[in-house]
Amino acid sequence: MKFLKRKEEPAAAVAPQMSRSRELPFGMLSGYVPLKKGEARLYRAIREAVPLVDACVYKIIRLCGGVSAECDDPEASAALKQFLEQVDVGRGQKGINAFLDQYLDSMLMFGQGVGEIVPTPDLRDIAALLCGRVDSIHIREGENPLDFELCHYDGAGKLTPFPYQQLLLFTPFNPETYEPYGVSLLRSMPFLTELLNKIYYAIGVNWERMGNVRFAVVYRPKEGEWEWGLAQERSRQLASEWSRAMECTRNGSVRDFVAVGDVDIKVIGADNQILDSSVPIRQILEQLVSKTGIPPFMLGLSWSSTERMSTQQSDLLTTEMTAIRRTLTPAIEKICRMWLRMHGYSCGFRVVWDDINLQDLLEEAKADWYKEQARKLALENDAAERTLCAAGQ
Repeated sequence: MKFLKRKEEPAAAVAPQMSRSRELPFGMLSGYVPLKKGEARLYRAIREAVPLVDACVYKIIRLCGGVSAECDDPEASAALKQFLEQVDVGRGQKGINAFLDQYLDSMLMFGQGVGEIVPTPDLRDIAALLCGRVDSIHIREGENPLDFELCHYDGAGKLTPFPYQQLLLFTPFNPETYEPYGVSLLRSMPFLTELLNKIYYAIGVNWERMGNVRFAVVYRPKEGEWEWGLAQERSRQLASEWSRAMECTRNGSVRDFVAVGDVDIKVIGADNQILDSSVPIRQILEQLVSKTGIPPFMLGLSWSSTERMSTQQSDLLTTEMTAIRRTLTPAIEKICRMWLRMHGYSCGFRVVWDDINLQDLLEEAKADWYKEQARKLALENDAAERTLCAAGQ
């Protein structure tokens, strides 16, 4: 008896080893990654409640500076520069820098920056650059980590991908292994900001109680006044005169209060002291400021900071801004590349950021002077060595 020889099948294509598993019974549902609308509302509340956090976000946006692009072709470079300066970004603003301010604000606050390239009807130019709302965008993962789609809910409540994915911009901020689509700069701040709000609220309540002074007027009647019925009458007189005196004080005039008998006047709550809140508030603010990477002296916080420490903090801040620029550069390159191809330019280009200048110009001039002095001494030493070598020969 002969068995049919099984035909060999061609080898299957190699799949990525990190492809998404299908172990769950509803694997399709696990592919939808919402951008956490609840956290978006929480982060907005943090920025509204703590002005220091809001100032840090704006400082980072301003310190990132402006951006432009240069091409190998001078004609294309001039045209691209004009486009980047005058492109419409909505809400009465123009220019790539205005777009990046909104884009970076969303990226820092929510962990994701979402934008859209809007072409003209004839598909020959870019009409506008618009920022999207992160809380209305959802992500659907593909078969491997390299594939994902930006989606939205249509009128029927179905999660539908946007039709032109190539026109969308998406940039995650500080992506992690378990948060590949970015994390917010404010992620670790809710607990500390809650404590800070409790302290400020308690301070406000205490000052409202102790700042608006309340008095306790105690009258101790003598022997026999209760039997004669004088105690109640005298108490009413004291209350009436005290009320008139306080009313005159609220109106800006001075009125003396005169009482006969054993009368004691005390300030309610004068024995209680308001807790010193400077130490816990500073500890919390130090944690919040360290998370943003902004040096305290740039926020008007006069903590112990020497001149050398300020210089080192400025250098670290420059490194932080450079890292954020690297994150934004791919989105800018996508915009520039699409505009150049739409206009028929095939030349290369590069994104150019403005210099980050956090140092004093006098200090920079001294540094250049010291470098030139070192260079002069090095040249003199080289000349002296050559002379000695020539004399020795």
